Amino acid sequence: MIRVLVVDDDFMVAKVHRGFVDRVPGFATAGVAHTGADALARVADLEPDLVLLDIYLPDLTGLDVLRRLRETLPGGGPDVLALTAARDVTTVRSALRGGVVHYLLKPFSFDVLRDRLERYAAAHGRLAAATDVAQSDVDDLFVALRATTAPMPKGLTQDTSLLIAAAMRACDGDLSAEECAERIGLSRVSTRRYLEHFVSAGKAEVRLRYGVAGRPQRRYRWISPA
Repeated sequence: MIRVLVVDDDFMVAKVHRGFVDRVPGFATAGVAHTGADALARVADLEPDLVLLDIYLPDLTGLDVLRRLRETLPGGGPDVLALTAARDVTTVRSALRGGVVHYLLKPFSFDVLRDRLERYAAAHGRLAAATDVAQSDVDDLFVALRATTAPMPKGLTQDTSLLIAAAMRACDGDLSAEECAERIGLSRVSTRRYLEHFVSAGKAEVRLRYGVAGRPQRRYRWISPA
């Protein structure tokens, strides 16, 4: 499990973000802090893997917290994902220079945060399993961390996308468009459009299965961490 500290001065927002984190498989909220000083203390006490850090705090700014973590903790402390309403260029640049893994503007939906967390989990897992990396590995890690969800093509809806994604996650292996369509009660043609969208977004992969006769069957497998 990736343990997360949620930092936000608004108690209700912090509660919502905590709920978001706990809904993403592989993640668990280790604690919540509402001030900069409390965030620093909680990091030292809980040693989380990732901090969801607000910039606007009542005592210290999130940038102050970020700087102190980097200066005082071994290895620079936990990874930090900025969740904030701060849109000015100076703040964004300072956060990036401070080493945040991503900068997410409020308000955002659960699906947006989930995408960032899944990408972080993919990069986190790859680094944890490696002792040495090549340039291609480093490039892939930065792409995974910085990329955003591909926009939904015209005619596709978010609700149906989530339904198909859930069906794919529940499958141990791969599915054809027809098999997936049968599971969710959608036409094969429409289902295939969603599946191809997942492939283009890096959420799924497609493989060809060759039968006795006819064209090879396209088989889809969910690969995004979840």
